Amino acid sequence: MTEVSSPHPLGVTLLPDGTADVAVYSETADSIAVVVVDASGAELSSTTLDTRTGHVFHGVVDGLTVGSRYGLRVDGPWSPADGLRHNVHKLLVDPYARAIAGSVDWNESVFSHLHDEPETRNDEDSASSMIHSVVVGDDFDWGDDAPPRIPLSESVVYEVHVKGFTARHPGVDEDIRGTYAGLAHPAAVQALVDLGVTAVELLPIHQFVQDSHLLEEGRRNYWGYNSIGFLAPHNEYSHAGDTGGQVSEFKSMVKALHAAGIEVILDVVYNHTAEGNHLGPTLSLKGIDNRSYYRLVEEDRGSYFDTTGTGNSLNVGHPAALALIMDSLRYWVTEMHVDGFRFDLASTLTRQDSDLDKHSAFLDLVHQDPTLASVKLIAEPWDTQGYQVGGFPARWSEWNGKFRDDVRDFWRSEPGTLGAFAQRITGSPDVYESTRRPTLASVNFVTAHDGFTLADLNAYDDKHNDANGEDNQDGESDNRSWGCGAEGPTDDEGVLALRARQQRNHLATLLLSAGVPMILGGDEIGRTQQGNNNAYCQDNELSWFDWDSADTDLQAFTRQLIELRKSHAALRPRWFRHDSESDADTYVDFYRADGEKLTDEDWSDGSALSMLVVLASAEDDEVFGWAVNASSETVEFGLPSGSWRQVLSSDPQQAYEESGPSILIADHSFTLLAR
Repeated sequence: MTEVSSPHPLGVTLLPDGTADVAVYSETADSIAVVVVDASGAELSSTTLDTRTGHVFHGVVDGLTVGSRYGLRVDGPWSPADGLRHNVHKLLVDPYARAIAGSVDWNESVFSHLHDEPETRNDEDSASSMIHSVVVGDDFDWGDDAPPRIPLSESVVYEVHVKGFTARHPGVDEDIRGTYAGLAHPAAVQALVDLGVTAVELLPIHQFVQDSHLLEEGRRNYWGYNSIGFLAPHNEYSHAGDTGGQVSEFKSMVKALHAAGIEVILDVVYNHTAEGNHLGPTLSLKGIDNRSYYRLVEEDRGSYFDTTGTGNSLNVGHPAALALIMDSLRYWVTEMHVDGFRFDLASTLTRQDSDLDKHSAFLDLVHQDPTLASVKLIAEPWDTQGYQVGGFPARWSEWNGKFRDDVRDFWRSEPGTLGAFAQRITGSPDVYESTRRPTLASVNFVTAHDGFTLADLNAYDDKHNDANGEDNQDGESDNRSWGCGAEGPTDDEGVLALRARQQRNHLATLLLSAGVPMILGGDEIGRTQQGNNNAYCQDNELSWFDWDSADTDLQAFTRQLIELRKSHAALRPRWFRHDSESDADTYVDFYRADGEKLTDEDWSDGSALSMLVVLASAEDDEVFGWAVNASSETVEFGLPSGSWRQVLSSDPQQAYEESGPSILIADHSFTLLAR
């Protein structure tokens, strides 16, 4: 029986008779051919998709089986000024490819235009220099795999790089270090279990391409914010090879983490692709349907509207681009079993026109999609032209940049920060309460991949990005870093002790605050990047975890904090607290050092840098007293009535079995008490 082609789903669908149905969306193409190639890019066969339904070209193709390499050749008008960039001489990646083989060999052939004449079409064939789409089968034994479905109120997120976590891990077999298999290794999984985190948030694992200028300079794109395949796991992280093995290896990693009760959240980059602006390469969408997939400048369609800082932005006002994003999200949930997503520069995805739009088509589609109803959705609520913290719908959580900034300011003794600090540790009610969003809308963090590590935050007054080859001009100048009195490594005992306290202060604030805590992977072992706060191009030991030099005392301290949070509802309220005189299930009271409650006048006192925070929950047997002192002097705190015991402190000299009516808190330190 001859198989009949269908326009849905897009991409390659294997058919029972050994052929494949291929469907590709393009409003502007004249014809589309599917080309089967070998590893060198040499053409084995070419089949023109002979049917068109709406804007979908589709047809039955011989010669496509599991593991086959293929690409698309799209013929159509070349008129860059009108946003039309078709070039049949370029072999293109299928946007719906589930695996991608090889790497781009950067030369002029992968550009549709001549370098010195951007309006002139370049007819050099790119097949031998291109990455290739790969046909993937559906065989995988998930066994009894089930999503952990950990409530946000109990979640502790760990932002980590697939490669960096195990590249130097002594317990992981050397041949699989830095791969999906490496992260699935029992030693790696056990390290996460022992720490107590409930989810890994993986830096981008969608297929991305290396930047040509970095390769020329001997560096590589380490972070991976340069996507080209939204349905394909990045091939360089695969021990099993890149002709489909990366898919089953990724699934095995998810299965292993799930078995340990750990969720997998993906950092996804749907806001732009690696094709850049009008001078960038033609690798996929640009040559298939440039006007549908990318947002062009209305008055100059030869140029790209860019709110990402990368040269292009996806056209989320167009159904084809939205369909690609939504199909990708559903695929990673249904077929790859991931548990959530962190959306890079999510504000760009809400820009149907030029403004941020809380009721954009993208947000509406996500909200109504039943497949996404049970997974975690986290927005990075800004892009290069807008800051949207607090502006996403109730379904979403957000990276709370205010938490990072205000907590850093408080612990570096910035005057007038006590009130802001109080808002952040109680879940940022000033940001979320008025819209009836819970504390869980706030994903709290002090450090993240794009900035200083925690150790460097407290060791360097400014960035040291010289290894990036940009004369230290790249990366943000971080005016909220604080080198604790010295610049970089030192043997001074006082400086070292202060740094140790400050690392603990930041970790404790993160893990004792209302909201969802996110730890930057490696902060718990004192990971340093030697002052580099933009290590995006450092795929080397500067970025990788140095397990042999781990600060095991800090690691134990972090474990204790996570366990405390998990064990006590008072330390992880779902909704905003009120004072003890209300009938709320959870409450918070703020006391001055003299034991009196803080007044409006106290909150406006710009010199105030210490307080006692009393936290309680109807679900807890204990009431907690959290004494924080960001001043440069020791402070004596009067305690509310009752018998208090010390639980934890950032000051190693602070050791009380039971506290009397008052307690001394050293400069730049905290002590947690329980009654």
